[in-house]
Amino acid sequence: MADLTRYFGGQPFVPTNVVPLRQPEAPDVQAADAMRAAGIEPPPQLHFDGKVHRFSTDKKRDKSGWYVFFPDGIPAGRFGDWRTGLDVPWRAEAGRELTDADHMAYANRIREAQKARDAERERAQAIAADMVDSIWASCAGADDAHPYLTRKGIRAHGLRITSDGRLVAPLYDADGSLSSLQYIDHAGGKLYHPGGAVGGRFTVIGTFDEPGPLYVAEGFATAATVHEVSGRPVVVAYSASNMVPVVGVWREKLGAFAEIVIVADNDAGGVGQRYAEQASAKHGARVIIPPELGDANDYRAAGHDLASLLAPARDEWLIPADDFASKPAPIAWLVKGWWQADALIMVHGPSGGGKTFVVLDWALRMAAGIDDWHGAKVRPGPVVYLAGEGHHGLRSRVAAWKQHHGAKRLDMWLSKAGCDLNTPEGYQRVADAIRALKVLPRVIIVDTLHRFLRGDENSAQDAKTMLDACARLMAEFACSVVLVHHTGVSDEAQHRARGSSAWRGALDIEISVVPPKGDGPIEIVQRKSKDAELAKPMHVELHQVEITGWLDEDGQPVTSAVIVAGEDPGPTTKPAKKDSRIEKHRKTFENAWWDSGAETRDGQPYISRSALKSYWLSAMGVSESNASQQVKPSAEPGKMVRDLLDAEHIIAHENGWCTMPSIHADSMMLRKNAR
Repeated sequence: MADLTRYFGGQPFVPTNVVPLRQPEAPDVQAADAMRAAGIEPPPQLHFDGKVHRFSTDKKRDKSGWYVFFPDGIPAGRFGDWRTGLDVPWRAEAGRELTDADHMAYANRIREAQKARDAERERAQAIAADMVDSIWASCAGADDAHPYLTRKGIRAHGLRITSDGRLVAPLYDADGSLSSLQYIDHAGGKLYHPGGAVGGRFTVIGTFDEPGPLYVAEGFATAATVHEVSGRPVVVAYSASNMVPVVGVWREKLGAFAEIVIVADNDAGGVGQRYAEQASAKHGARVIIPPELGDANDYRAAGHDLASLLAPARDEWLIPADDFASKPAPIAWLVKGWWQADALIMVHGPSGGGKTFVVLDWALRMAAGIDDWHGAKVRPGPVVYLAGEGHHGLRSRVAAWKQHHGAKRLDMWLSKAGCDLNTPEGYQRVADAIRALKVLPRVIIVDTLHRFLRGDENSAQDAKTMLDACARLMAEFACSVVLVHHTGVSDEAQHRARGSSAWRGALDIEISVVPPKGDGPIEIVQRKSKDAELAKPMHVELHQVEITGWLDEDGQPVTSAVIVAGEDPGPTTKPAKKDSRIEKHRKTFENAWWDSGAETRDGQPYISRSALKSYWLSAMGVSESNASQQVKPSAEPGKMVRDLLDAEHIIAHENGWCTMPSIHADSMMLRKNAR
């Protein structure tokens, strides 16, 4: 080292703020600490030789613990417990930053340890299988008077007994081969045969002579109790963690439609319930849990009615048709003929066309207790109005309505902003706010759909998430949900909602608010009423109201508008003249659809981009560049796909386009279905 005194003029400089690296513990100490942290007690001495070593993890003598540690490089390996399924990769702390080579060596050691563990387990299981066959054959049948069976109040059900008085229960695999044994002493202590395979293994109490459910329980005593009470076959899974693979085996054996019922233990830590729910979710099974701490055997011993718990009264989901039609069930209306109770309703119209004024008029009449809407009976009740936009204008509209109708109090609540109702967070926010009201709304209004939807209104998948959220609101609060939505911009699109056809399919009632033409009235047209005849169209007008006491920044009176009755203008308007270019494109689109095989999506005609382009090339005889322009959405006006999208005759879907719901599309589907 160079002499630094000549640079610093004295003693060599020694930094004082450097923290020396901590010297790590010896590898065997680190490994033992890791084992204790994982919940198992390590053996007195650990060997780093790349071999599998077995040891007892507690007072039991079955040596279910195992480890494989490699000494070279940075010591590493795996350890675990075959009884519990514990499997932990481990690497010693080196006291330095690891290199890429260190990481690669560690990954290789972990793989080698896994192979060694698996090989040892297979070897031990093969040895155990031969041994348990011999032990099982040599054991005598158990007597019902065995102290454990007497205490549990159950019969032996085929258990055997060892020469030292322990009960022996068999564990079979899916093929019926004996894999291991469980020994049960007089006090109820249980021990598996060392090395035997237990995962996915089971035994069955009872037979399958009669049709009915199969029960699955954790322990033998629980299973025996369930069998004696129900008379049905019961599978013993032997542990909560084994419930998932065992139920999977029997689902595979019995088929998708067999009834499997899991009788889980009600333990304080919730382990039994957790594994039962996992098995139920993965393999399809009903779960029964005693309402008190303990298992089914404890429940019966306490004097409770286990039979009723195992076979509760069936929900009368299917009822005889005669009973179904014996009593009238008239439709319950919120607004007679227009808003049905417990229904999903959509009110749509173009932006600025008056749809919010119309919806507010319906809602405010309910909230104010006014029982009439232009001759239609109104059922008063609480209203929740989820307003996603235009709060300033909404405030004046409500104030003007109250003044015009002399309403003193409104049983109505409005949201301060929108949210993504079709997300868990958004739904929870809405539901929590409504629950806090301590009243059940008769109707929840979502204005507008776009402001409460995360995703694309043209996507059937995103529409489904929103429709599911609405269904949950309707179910939880026993109310109707009204969606306020926009229509497209073309004349033809005024009679349908914008977006996926999934919206209309899910609605109970669909209503269009058609804006006035010139000085005419607003027309309210019911497009769909699933359970009743369509209501006769209504005509209303907007009436200006000067709100008393409200002044703007210039001191001028603030005005708004309210809905009042209008007159039917009659058939004075001529039908709109069809655009010949659009009609030509429609016909070409339809011909291409038939030519490509008449595919459908969501009940609407569908054609892929490649099929449509192919039709232009082959049937229309145009050039490659022309065909590409015809199927290009961003092409200049005059090209087919661009024009049909603008006219809202088609909508993008997957790798092509679907027709929008219309008379034209219905005609195409009728012809297809008639073929």
